[in-house]
Amino acid sequence: MKFTAEQIAGILEGEVVGNPNAEVFKLSKIEEGSEGSLTFLANPKYNNYIYSTKATVTIVNNSFVADQQITTTLIRVEDAYQAFSKLLEYYNQVKLMKSGIEQPSVISENVTYGENLYLGSFCYIGKNVVIGENVKIYPNSFIGDNVTIGDNCVFFAGARVYSETVIGDNCTIHSGTIIGSDGFGFAPQEDGSYKKVPQIGNVILEDNVEVGACTTIDRATLGSTVIRKGVKLDNQIQIAHNVEIGENTVIAAQTGIAGSTKIGKNCVIGGQVGFAGHLTIGDNVKIQAQSGISKNLKDNDVVQGSPAFGYTDFAKSFIHFKNLPKIVTEVEQLKKKNNNI
Repeated sequence: MKFTAEQIAGILEGEVVGNPNAEVFKLSKIEEGSEGSLTFLANPKYNNYIYSTKATVTIVNNSFVADQQITTTLIRVEDAYQAFSKLLEYYNQVKLMKSGIEQPSVISENVTYGENLYLGSFCYIGKNVVIGENVKIYPNSFIGDNVTIGDNCVFFAGARVYSETVIGDNCTIHSGTIIGSDGFGFAPQEDGSYKKVPQIGNVILEDNVEVGACTTIDRATLGSTVIRKGVKLDNQIQIAHNVEIGENTVIAAQTGIAGSTKIGKNCVIGGQVGFAGHLTIGDNVKIQAQSGISKNLKDNDVVQGSPAFGYTDFAKSFIHFKNLPKIVTEVEQLKKKNNNI
């Protein structure tokens, strides 16, 4: 797909300096620009690259002043970084602009869906599913019985959504994600075996949630596992049954959250964090990567370590952790000296 400098300037409300008919069909970094590519210059540290870049079109700030000859066509805008971000969003929308129902695919009885549905090949839609408008479900995806999906949602290839799940508007579910699988519930028996406890709840994703690839969100034993609006989940996260995650919380990859833990809103959680079950985590909490959370945390806590404790205390203690062999040697020497007195 090709765009001219004039077309791009129209989208960005910018001004073309150079050839308005210059065509681009790909994006690049300014230092890696090649013929047919579009790039941008926002950081003054990269100014020297604009004189050597082979990019066909470059977005620059209105304040940019060239002191050498430039071969690339410029598009002048108020803020080059924001303009390029807007263009990336537009490009992504165009790239994902698909509609229609491909075959083979299965749509079961009593399914309703809104306008502009895209259903890729080899998808399965279960009974009594309700799908909103402008929803895109890419190939090899599964939507179970009685699922409700809001408007403007995207399910990338191979997404799995189990029965009874409720998904709000503007949600994105990446490939390999499983929503609504059974919670890990087993009752120990007298003979040492385990009997599975039926998991009859569901999962609720509110509006504007994004779930990364290969993340698993388990259905509740009873009631709902709830992911509140605006939550962003990275790849390969495990969320157990009856967990609740508050609004606009972000969680990095490989984090595991055990059953019935409640996490507040606006929290920032690093990668590979482990949560014990039945905890309450306050609002605006920050948890550093690889921390182990075994107790409740108050609003605005910042913690690190396993088990985690205050971040400032951890940073101070880490100095002593590194010097522990030296400290032990010094203590032993002091003990010997004391014994000789």
